[in-house]
Amino acid sequence: MSEQLTLYLNKLSPYSEKIEVALAEANVPHRTYEVDLSNKPEWFVSKVNPVGKVPAITYGGPNVEPDDPSALSAKIAESNVILEFLADLYPDSGLLPKDPVLRAKVRFFIDAITRHFEGPFYAFVRGNESYDNTLKGIEFIQELLEEGRDFAVGDHYTIADACISPYLARLKIVTESDLGKFPIGMGHKLGEELKGLKFAKFLKYFERALDRPSLKQAHNKEFVTTFFRTRFAERAQ
Repeated sequence: MSEQLTLYLNKLSPYSEKIEVALAEANVPHRTYEVDLSNKPEWFVSKVNPVGKVPAITYGGPNVEPDDPSALSAKIAESNVILEFLADLYPDSGLLPKDPVLRAKVRFFIDAITRHFEGPFYAFVRGNESYDNTLKGIEFIQELLEEGRDFAVGDHYTIADACISPYLARLKIVTESDLGKFPIGMGHKLGEELKGLKFAKFLKYFERALDRPSLKQAHNKEFVTTFFRTRFAERAQ
C-alpha cells in the first residue's frame, strides 16, 4: 500500500495545476484540499506551509483528514520542487528521464519557462508591459523544442511539459478572450502573431499540450476565464 499523499491547492493557481497534471500523468492515488487564499486556515500555515502558499503536499504519516495534517507526514512546498519530488517518488512514470543528459534538459526547460516566459507573460496580462517580451520568451522556448517530437524533451511526457501546460492554457484564454489589463485588442493581436510561420513549431506543441487528457482534467477553463473577467472587468468595459 502506497503512502498517503495530499495536495493542497487552489483551482485558480497555475502552480497548483502543474502538480495536478503531474499526478494525473503518474496515475498517483491522492487527496486534494482546496485552500481559500483570501482566507487561509490558520492550521494550513502552522502545520503545512509556513509561507502560506499553494501548492503544498503532505506525504506519508497516518491517513488523517486533510484539515488536520499529522506532524509525522513530510511537508513539501514550491511547485517545481514538488514536481521533482513526484518524479523521484514514481520513477516508472517517466516524469524525469533516466538519461542524465535528458534530465538536465528537462531542468533547463523548466528554468527557461520561469526566466523567459512566466514573468513576461504575467507582466503583459497585468498591463505592465507590451507582449514583446512574451514573444521573445516563446521564441526561446521554441528553440528548445526538437522538430518532430511531441514533448518538451525526449520521447515521453515529463515534468517539463507539466510545468508549462498551465501557462499555455492561460495563454489560450488571454488570446481568445482578450482578457487582461493590457490595451483592448492586444490579447487577440498576440494570438494572431502566434499563428505566423515564425511560431509554427511552438504552435504545434501548444496545441498538443492543450489536448493532453491530464491538462483537460486539471484545468477548468470556464472557472479561470470567469476569474479573469471579474478581475479585469474595469478594463474590459
